Amino acid sequence: MTDKPTVLVTNPMHSDGDAMLAPHARIVVAPDAAPDTLRRLARDVDGIIVRAMMPEDICDHAPKLKGMVRHGVGLDFIPVEAATRHGVMVANLPGCNTQAVTEYFFAALFRLRRPLGDIEAVMRRDGWNTARPMADTTREVAGDTLGVIGVGAIGSRIARIAREGFGMTVIGVNKGPFPEGVTEVSLDELFSRSDAIAVTCALTDETRGLVNRRLIGLMKPDAVLINTSRGPVVETAALVDALTKGAIAGAAVDVYDSQPVPADSPLFGCPHLLMTPHVAAITSTSMRAMSLGAVGEMLRMLRGERPLNLVNPTTFAA
Repeated sequence: MTDKPTVLVTNPMHSDGDAMLAPHARIVVAPDAAPDTLRRLARDVDGIIVRAMMPEDICDHAPKLKGMVRHGVGLDFIPVEAATRHGVMVANLPGCNTQAVTEYFFAALFRLRRPLGDIEAVMRRDGWNTARPMADTTREVAGDTLGVIGVGAIGSRIARIAREGFGMTVIGVNKGPFPEGVTEVSLDELFSRSDAIAVTCALTDETRGLVNRRLIGLMKPDAVLINTSRGPVVETAALVDALTKGAIAGAAVDVYDSQPVPADSPLFGCPHLLMTPHVAAITSTSMRAMSLGAVGEMLRMLRGERPLNLVNPTTFAA
């Protein structure tokens, strides 16, 4: 037996995070993220580092639990209200993956606007003369209008790079203040004016289903939409219809209503759709930063100290 506290990690961390945590805690890595597995493993743990959706009743099954740390930013993976009722601290890592998601956005935008991978594939298969005309229909982003839904840390960084790096006009909708260079507009105006739309808002009751059939219907036929937020923010059926009918030029989605995506999802049959398995925030760089940040917060909790990014402060006061 050991007198070290036990920390459950729902998914493997970067090795540097393991090395930072191991001297201070016994690490248990969940073999899978099934709700019953997490409930079972939580019975004797003092802390949980969260990379998977937690069951709403996880705190009922973890009598020793002191805190949960989101290995990332989005708090929809953690039942914060239930944790607060149980006196369990919850922390996350604002800004830890901003650069990774920003780079993903532009990679996706260029993939939709100037698909060099497709051109290369045709050149290798069919030759120079077949591939070269494919460039005739590609389009530069300079001078385009970018609409940003949720101008927080990620949305603001995307906006600044779009404006200063590529000469795009940036408009947005946001609950909070607007950064310099982003013009506040209504949702209707954003969808009708934008050549590209970045969905970067958090998933809340207010944003669930926000990008609906009516708004998608306002998009220009040559516009594209990129969702790095959460799947339920965008109505999947409406997006599928728009892509299938050619009502918009394309889309990229990294997040889904259900994850993993069911094999029979109609998304797989959509033209001009880039699909990735929730990897926008994941690079070796961001994984290391998130793991070290999560371990730092967990160690503060285990020592009885206040985490740097405590999202339910009443638990620490209690």
